[in-house]
Amino acid sequence: MSWHLKERLQKIVAAEQGTLVYAPGSRQPMALVYPNTYHVGMSNLGMHIIYEQINSRGDTACERLFLPDKKTLDEYIRTNTPLLTLENQLPLYEFPLIAFAVSFEMDYFNLLAILLTGKVPVLAADRGDSDPLVIIGGPCATFNPEPLADFVDVCIIGEGEEVIQDFLDSYYDSMHQGLPREELLLRLAQIEGVYVPRFYQPVYADDGIIECYERHPALPATKVRRRFIKDLGKYPAQTVIVTSETEFKDMFLIEVARGCGRHCRFCMAGYCFRNPRVRPLAQIAEGVKRAKLLRAKVGLMGAAISDYPEIDALCQLILDAGLTMSVASLRADSLTPGLVEALAASGHKTITLAPEAGSERMRRVINKGITDEHLFHAIAAATMAGIPHVRLYTMIGLPGESEQDVEAIIEMVHKVKDHMEFLGNKAMVTVSINPFIPKPFTPFQWLPMASMEEVSSRLKYIQTILKKRKGVEVLIEQPKEAYIQSVLARGDRRLGQVLLIAATNGGVKGWKQALKAHQVSEEFYLYRPRGEDEVLPWDNLSMGFDTAYLLAEYHQARAEKYTPPCSAGCKRCGVCQE
Repeated sequence: MSWHLKERLQKIVAAEQGTLVYAPGSRQPMALVYPNTYHVGMSNLGMHIIYEQINSRGDTACERLFLPDKKTLDEYIRTNTPLLTLENQLPLYEFPLIAFAVSFEMDYFNLLAILLTGKVPVLAADRGDSDPLVIIGGPCATFNPEPLADFVDVCIIGEGEEVIQDFLDSYYDSMHQGLPREELLLRLAQIEGVYVPRFYQPVYADDGIIECYERHPALPATKVRRRFIKDLGKYPAQTVIVTSETEFKDMFLIEVARGCGRHCRFCMAGYCFRNPRVRPLAQIAEGVKRAKLLRAKVGLMGAAISDYPEIDALCQLILDAGLTMSVASLRADSLTPGLVEALAASGHKTITLAPEAGSERMRRVINKGITDEHLFHAIAAATMAGIPHVRLYTMIGLPGESEQDVEAIIEMVHKVKDHMEFLGNKAMVTVSINPFIPKPFTPFQWLPMASMEEVSSRLKYIQTILKKRKGVEVLIEQPKEAYIQSVLARGDRRLGQVLLIAATNGGVKGWKQALKAHQVSEEFYLYRPRGEDEVLPWDNLSMGFDTAYLLAEYHQARAEKYTPPCSAGCKRCGVCQE
């Protein structure tokens, strides 16, 4: 074991505020792993929330682990040292419970690399009674954990604050009774929001499509329902460990709302984390007080911060405390003067807006609900407040996209730039364009992805035209990773063998080789329309609404019809009847 590795981890902990370190043996140990770097993982508010929930029990000590950078990982391998946790520098394989927070499909490769380097049996089928339980939670676990099913014992479906308590209560009671692994997992599978993949085996037809799932007879013949927190006020979601080594340096994160009721048809988060809930202003104010004690900038987190009902009062509260602020997201149609002025007073020089499409027609298809006039109004408000730069997020390859819709992206950017110049604003417009990826539990889950050739050609065309316009910058996501992400987002268990081969051969770099080795067709997952009555890989799970609702929204999209946002007493999707 390398002393240098332990020393590096000790230095990281020494630079943190709020870390909880318990002496080994004083509590039951549990490892909380983020399958990416410390810098990325500690920027994830969900990690802070679950860390606090686990440690609040009094019987469990939560220790964190992150993917080391390449140089450090090479040292782990060279010295044959298993990956070590931060708090007490303990080997990962020694923890009876290993929980991964999985937010992005591209981190699946990292998850397997961590298990391999942590000397944990990678395949769930190879683990015995003395081996760790491997758990996954987070957005990816919630909407489709199937590509990881071969490697995990338990999936947490939905929001974790309450289900983690039920899980640990049941786990400790089972351990006290001395239950063997299979009986333990069967007992855990009875908890609402807990999915144990081994008890749901897919049966494939000759064409590779799932015919059905064979369910363990001891389990109820119902889908696993996601968990969600009905009263956010019970669980403050704020930064727990303060560190400067994050995406949001010197920022204290506070969740103001969770879920979204805007019904954007492309957005998995809007469906899997519905219904929309807001936190009491008084609770957020307590977080602002803590941020002041830490002399930190306030970062407001949520699906659309500008939709928060008391956003102007909250902004004034932050400014009155002598603090500055930042926001995770904005909507052009709900931006208020108070919010814009608070951002300007906080030193912001860029306003970020997400029209997602250039044409009004395409925005109707995806139910974005934003017009060019909304964009112009938001830009004018920002310019008047002293925020000159504009960043626009849009997508290419949306369902039904035509050449005219591609031209509309270019036209939108020109209109935005013209409007800025009319206002006397000569600052930069940055356009970020990403390929559209159909996601589970959205109205577009049945659709094929646009071909890589078509998307690449259109991205190149937009970039070529717009680079001629002074003061316009175009940023594009390379399609290659987007298409791997798309395969993993809607994939099934047959991808497990591909992921494992890829993880042992350079991760993403080994993807194509791994597909070929196992004769798995990427096109099957990318370009095949799914039948409306097809058994989808994620059909064992329920987000609180049924397939008929998603199909109705899909037909609304094809008809370019508008679906209004969630409202009090609304029963359209069925989530609020839970």
